Amino acid sequence: MDTLKTVTGTATPFGQKNVDTDVIIPAKWLKTITRDGLGEGAFETVRETPGNVFDDPAYAGAPILIAGDNFGCGSSREHAAWAILDLGIRVVIAPSYSDIFSGNAVKNGILPVVLPQDAIDRLMEVAREGSPITVDLDTQTVTTEYQDRFPFEIDPFRKRCLLNGLDEVALTLERDAAIGSFEKRRAATQGWLSAGTNT
Repeated sequence: MDTLKTVTGTATPFGQKNVDTDVIIPAKWLKTITRDGLGEGAFETVRETPGNVFDDPAYAGAPILIAGDNFGCGSSREHAAWAILDLGIRVVIAPSYSDIFSGNAVKNGILPVVLPQDAIDRLMEVAREGSPITVDLDTQTVTTEYQDRFPFEIDPFRKRCLLNGLDEVALTLERDAAIGSFEKRRAATQGWLSAGTNT
């Protein structure tokens, strides 16, 4: 997955609370066997409303999404993270998330930033003006050109994964030498465990 260090750009001022994964990507899109094109179905029910923020040209290609409390609740579909990523969003900022969505987001290279509601309200104002917002994962801050500065917390392991572009496969490959060493030792001392596996 791609690394994530600093993201600067316009932000989509969505702000709705309790947005579940069925709103993020409706169930009919779950039949796909590829991640490509899921952005087309992202927030489909929201986009049915004329004048919605997702179809507003002012926010086209925005790499940041500002959401409300309890974002990503509902079913545990990983497609929700895939759809958001396919829209080009690398950062979601909200007061809280479903634990499963938050985990899926990080595993797919999306940074879920948690900020208090007053910070969300301020960032919604900045986003509506079309002014850029910067999210710096290294310093764990969200800033604006109006000198707003909001620090955020993140689990150190998740931070390392995002900064280095490490998904679960890459994390396993980091231990390739140790795994190889273990397999050699096991084969030498407990060869009977492998007996018949190559037949």
